[in-house]
Amino acid sequence: MSSGKEAISEVQSAPPTPPPPPVSAPPSRVHSPAAPGGRSSPLRAMASPLASPVRKAVATVRGCLEEVGHITRLADPRDAWLPITESRSGNAYYAAFHNLSSGVGFQALVLPAAFAPLGWTWAIICLTLAFAWQLYTLWLLVRLHEPVAGGVRYSRYMHLATTIFGERWAKILALLPVMYLSAGICTALIIVGGGSMKMLFGIACGEACLARPLTVVEWYLVFVCAAVLLSQLPNLNSIAGVSLVGAAAAVAYCTMIWVASVAKGRVPGVSYDPVKAPSDVDAALGVVNGLGIIAFAFRGHNVVLEIQGTMPSTLKHPSHVPMWKGVKVAYAIVALCFYPLAIGGFWAYGNQIPPNGILSALYKFHSSDVSRLVLGITTLLVIINCLTTFQIYAMPVYDNMEAGYVHRKNRPCPRWLRAGFRAFFGAVNFLIAVALPFLSELAGLLGGIALPVTLAYPCFMWVAIKRPRKGTATWNVNWALGILGMSISLVLIVGNLWGLVEKGLRVKFFKPADSQ
Repeated sequence: MSSGKEAISEVQSAPPTPPPPPVSAPPSRVHSPAAPGGRSSPLRAMASPLASPVRKAVATVRGCLEEVGHITRLADPRDAWLPITESRSGNAYYAAFHNLSSGVGFQALVLPAAFAPLGWTWAIICLTLAFAWQLYTLWLLVRLHEPVAGGVRYSRYMHLATTIFGERWAKILALLPVMYLSAGICTALIIVGGGSMKMLFGIACGEACLARPLTVVEWYLVFVCAAVLLSQLPNLNSIAGVSLVGAAAAVAYCTMIWVASVAKGRVPGVSYDPVKAPSDVDAALGVVNGLGIIAFAFRGHNVVLEIQGTMPSTLKHPSHVPMWKGVKVAYAIVALCFYPLAIGGFWAYGNQIPPNGILSALYKFHSSDVSRLVLGITTLLVIINCLTTFQIYAMPVYDNMEAGYVHRKNRPCPRWLRAGFRAFFGAVNFLIAVALPFLSELAGLLGGIALPVTLAYPCFMWVAIKRPRKGTATWNVNWALGILGMSISLVLIVGNLWGLVEKGLRVKFFKPADSQ
């Protein structure tokens, strides 16, 4: 007993163990879980990613893959099931194809009509200023797609607008212009594409053709069926080849039209003086309509974020680098299409240019002295471009339709439902094209409605996200351009509505043949 007590007393009287010297842990271990008392449990330590060789290897491999760009982190994993963000394998070439196909289209054919009320000098100045302005706001959107490296990616225009303006104001300010630029342009493409099919049939068949020609409504239906069939390609990356074909077709028919017009020379009685209006009000309305046509020509900003969303993005290789390369190439070609078409078309036809643009002028003045082969190829290229452009502008609508199902069911949209959504969208646009065949004549008004999406909102978004210091050049330029863009949009809308009230819009609903 005495020996036991002596042992106990020796243990109790032993000096306390000195505390271990402090050890500086790496930042990754500072917040690692530890067991009570300062010592981590062996099981917990084995479960730690840093202590587990398997997990460490997986984390290393995943980090390496993210560095080279094979894995892109999504804010919502369900985005991998939607058409826009389903594939992240895009590159600068795909960006150039998509931007060129969406940037050049039937709206370019109306540009010479904007020169008639504005005249040579002011039309060229306005066209140049609008081109530079929209190119700047395009650069803003490309950089706002991923404002913080490795952070949230805004792969949809409405997502960015909702983040900046809030859900309520985003619906008020941005939803209508964005929806028009998607669904409204698709409807206009049906009108232009279906009407071009009708003209192509007449050119190919000739006057002695015994076949019964289809009505305009039936040609609209043929165009919609072809567009819906082509829309079964699953996502935005899968239509890169389609966009390449459409871009090549657009560049080809723009070049053929202005070359043929210039080669035939000026039409008799051509004049370049601004059209004399009976009153100052009518003259002002003509100027407003011309500005609206120029504004409507520069579309495509509502799909820029979506196009960039198809690209991988890492810290070393951010998506804005290849995207901007593709944009620069695309819009250099856009300029080479717009300026010769507008200047050459107005030089050839002057103020006799029809309201529907240079293609109508080519048929009106040169249908007899231009080869049927040239007319047929030009019309075929217009049809091809309309079919391919339809796919790009419809993709955000497809994405929005499928998002409702995916977020509600928490699973990918089945193929049969995806096909049904796209067929339904085509049917709705067909119905609108038949009911409102005069939609393409409202280019000035619609250009004013869509102008903030292109010229104003990106400036406000840049100030809200980047927060430049008040009073700096960046702050002043973006606020000035944003306010000026909203003011011009308001003037265009009010002016075109006033013109419709003054002159009246002679239309007949469900009578598309009358508009051809």
